[in-house]
Amino acid sequence: MKRSFALAAALLLVAPAALAYQVTGPVVEVTDTKIVVDKDGEKHEMAVTKDTKGAGKVKKGDKVTVQYKMTATSIEVKDAKPDAGTKGGKEAPAKK
Repeated sequence: MKRSFALAAALLLVAPAALAYQVTGPVVEVTDTKIVVDKDGEKHEMAVTKDTKGAGKVKKGDKVTVQYKMTATSIEVKDAKPDAGTKGGKEAPAKK
């Protein structure tokens, strides 16, 4: 019982970190609503909100490390295409 509780607690602590990312590089653009960071020629654009810590101090050209998370805002389920070798999504009968 103690072991499963400890495992569950550890997973709860690790789970939020799994969705956290970071990018480091010079600021290409910064506004009240977004920041764009260049990492090795690849531009990373992230939204900035009133809750973003340190956003008011950043200016173009500053080297920064941005911590960010990806969160789904909506999910739409599409019809799956049948696999090759199946008809209408059902398994084909085995050949004898």
